[in-house]
Amino acid sequence: MADPWLSAFEAAEAAAARGEVPVGAAIVGPDGRVLATAGNRTEELHDASAHAELLAMREAAAKLGSPRLDGCDLYVTLEPCTMCAGAISLFRIRRLYYSAYDPKGGGVDHGARFFTRPTCHHRPEVYGGIRESEGAELLTRFFGERRG
Repeated sequence: MADPWLSAFEAAEAAAARGEVPVGAAIVGPDGRVLATAGNRTEELHDASAHAELLAMREAAAKLGSPRLDGCDLYVTLEPCTMCAGAISLFRIRRLYYSAYDPKGGGVDHGARFFTRPTCHHRPEVYGGIRESEGAELLTRFFGERRG
């Protein structure tokens, strides 16, 4: 079986190679297999919502033929933003694992803290900071190269 972290980090590296912010995501199905992976594609698709998490969840839902991802887990290299946290709730992800914290744009443990809101109907189990230095280094390198 594929390692979901490896899949997510490879998708993040591929996003960086395309000039996208290096965020990658992998969805693991109830059987423990990686169902879908994606990296950011906001620039390529001219779509501000084309975040890695959303793209991976859409692909997994299409493969399962269901709008919900019951029993599925999401691995992502950066703390999801509030938009993605809302989608994670709607897709009913069982567990969210993320790497680097995002104090500026995160919506899980920072910012809106979406899953703590009374209007949030589904709250996944959340495990943040896993392989944090690896996720943070990807972003630091990417933005450092752009700032010269």
